[in-house]
This record gives sequence, C-alpha cells and structure tokens, in this order.
Amino acid sequence: MDSTRDAELPLVSIVTPSFNQGRFIAATIESVLSQDYPKLEYLIVDGASTDETAEVVGRYADRLTFVSEPDRGQSDAINKGFRMARGEIVAWLNSDDIFLPGAVRAAVDALHARPDAAAVYGEGYQIDERGERISRFAATQEFNLWRLLNLNDFILQQTVFFRRFIFDEVGYLDENLHYGLDWELLMRIGLQYPIVFTPHDMGAIREYASAKSFSGGTKRVRELTAILRRHTRKVFPPGMFVYGLPTYEGIINAGIGRFLRGPLEPVGRRAQRVVTRLMHGIVGSLVRSSQGWYSDLWAAPRAEFTFPPPRGRVLALEVALPPWSPMARQTIELSAGGRVFAREAFGKGEFTIPVMPPRTTWKDPLTIVVRASAHFRPPTSRDGSEDRRKLSFLLRSFEYET
Repeated sequence: MDSTRDAELPLVSIVTPSFNQGRFIAATIESVLSQDYPKLEYLIVDGASTDETAEVVGRYADRLTFVSEPDRGQSDAINKGFRMARGEIVAWLNSDDIFLPGAVRAAVDALHARPDAAAVYGEGYQIDERGERISRFAATQEFNLWRLLNLNDFILQQTVFFRRFIFDEVGYLDENLHYGLDWELLMRIGLQYPIVFTPHDMGAIREYASAKSFSGGTKRVRELTAILRRHTRKVFPPGMFVYGLPTYEGIINAGIGRFLRGPLEPVGRRAQRVVTRLMHGIVGSLVRSSQGWYSDLWAAPRAEFTFPPPRGRVLALEVALPPWSPMARQTIELSAGGRVFAREAFGKGEFTIPVMPPRTTWKDPLTIVVRASAHFRPPTSRDGSEDRRKLSFLLRSFEYET
C-alpha cells in the first residue's frame, strides 16, 4: 500500500476473548497478524486460562496486547477489550475461529463506501478441529432487518466489523446472554443504523462437538426465544420455531429410540423419519415464506419489512410486473402500526415508487406491511413440480433512497 494512503487509513482493533483454548489460539493469532492491513491493533483478553494459552500467546508478545485475569465470561471479556480498543473500527474473533486473508481490508473498504453504515459483514465458512474446510456458511444473505429480528441470524459473526462509536449509542454486548449475544447486538444496531453486506470471504467458524455455537439444547432455545420476543414484541416470532423445532426434534427422536427398542426398533426408525421430515418441512416453510418476500424477489399478497428510523428519508420500492403476468395491473397498500399511509398502482413493466413514511414514525424503527390487491399461482412446471405460492409482484428492492 502507498505510505501516504496508509497514514489516512483508520486504525482497526481486533479483540479475541479467550479461556483455555490453547490448542486453537495460535491459528487465530496467525490469521489476525497475517492480514494485509497496515494499521492494526490486536488485543487478547483472557479469563486466566490454566492451559498452554499464555505460553502460545507469549510467542507473539511484541505484536499484540495480552491481558489475563478472571472475568465473568465471553461477553465481559469482549466488552473489556472494546473499551480498551483505540481503533475507529473494531471486531472480535473468538479464540477457536479465524479470519480469512484480506478480511480487514475488505471491511474497511466496505465501510468507506458506506459512511452511513454502522457495521459490515461478509461471507465465510465452517472448519473442523483440524482447520479443514467443511462447508460454506449457507445462511449468509444480503442484509434484511425484518429477517434478522424475526427469523434467523444469517450473519456469520466471524466476518463482522463495527464502527467503534456505535457502542456509545446502542450499548455493548449484553453480559446476561450466553448463546445469542452477537445476534442481539446486531439487532440493536440494525434498528438504528444500516448494516451492509460485502461479498468477500472474511472469516471461518470452527465446528466441533463442544463448541458453544453447536451445543446448548433447550437452554439455548429459551435464550434465543427471549431475544426474539424482546425485539419483535411477538409472542410467537417465527424464529422461535426455526431454532426450537430442530432441538426438540432431537429430543423427541431420542425418546422414540429409547422407547421403541428390540423388535419395535424398525417402527421407531420410521417414526423418527416422520418426525424429522415434519420438523424440517415446517422450518423450511418458515424460512422461505414467513416474511412474504421470497428469495426470487416475488412478493406475496402480504409482506413485512422493518427499517431503521426514517428521520425524514424517503423509501423507494423497485417493483415490476413481467409481460407474461396474468395480472394487467396491481395495487399495493402500505401500513404502519395498523394504519394505511400510502396506496399505489402500477401496470406491467418496471417502476420505482417513492414513499414518505408518516412523520409520526420518523424517530423510531419502522415496520411496514405491504398488501397487494391481486395474486396468481405459478403454473405447474414441465417436470410436474408445483409452486404453490401466491405471487403478487416482483419487488427488486425496498430501502431508503441514498
């Protein structure tokens, strides 16, 4: 990099919370210190580990800051590190996970391109105990605040970078949380500021039996449900089923296996397959359709969207009716808090519809329900498969005008 440009780059601080992860932490450290970014501060906040952590970290003592003392857990260690950090941009990387090459530079570039954004995230994948790649993190998608609040955490934490100021506004990690602490923080941030996605491979999460992200059982489900209810104010947010049903599937199938043994074992296996198929079907349906806006950009007759406070900004709907659509015209109605504030009509073609949210909503996060007057069901495909969705119009995007 050019030295003049280097001087203008923001300082980035990386915090690694650590406790007895000596077997993995060298890989974590190497992934940070090998980044091709010239202004990097690295802090490891350790909870007084009793394994080889201090010895491993000592090999890099001249390139990082190491604090080792008793703490109240992961979120306490991260918050402590963020308060110590001097960087304008900060991130945390757990002591069993890794950054991928170019992660820091990609994050800085993305935040530079979007001065209004409070955080950025990217692509990544899962690795095993040996550091071998297992699979891509399949949940990643473009940012959608409604889905983040109501449905699932599609953001891989190992790829997230924050502007440091945001913690002074929305607060630090909730130290009462154990499983959903990153998700809940992203919810709070997303309710106030844009979070942007950059299509770069930036981080990897290590998957193994005792890793916190892959354990927790019903205790984890209860915590995630409480988070969802807190931020949606819904008794039954769809995400509680997305995370709860797979857990209870395992519990139910384990019970079937214990009860239907011996000669009844074949019956038990069939019952387990039925339970698995049912649970997966419900979860898949919720992920695909609960918002009313599908991955192929078609909108259902009713769809929900959530945005940070309008603050006087105009929303733009990029809509379309293809020439082959059985509907010649579509009318949509937009409501907030149960009150309709806009109606628009359009025919076949592509259109941009500007909408000003009600002035009474300008200071708070805004959820808008879009209802369409007409819909159709797609015809049966040549291979005989049916698409049973009700489709109303194509919604290319729905966001604040920039």
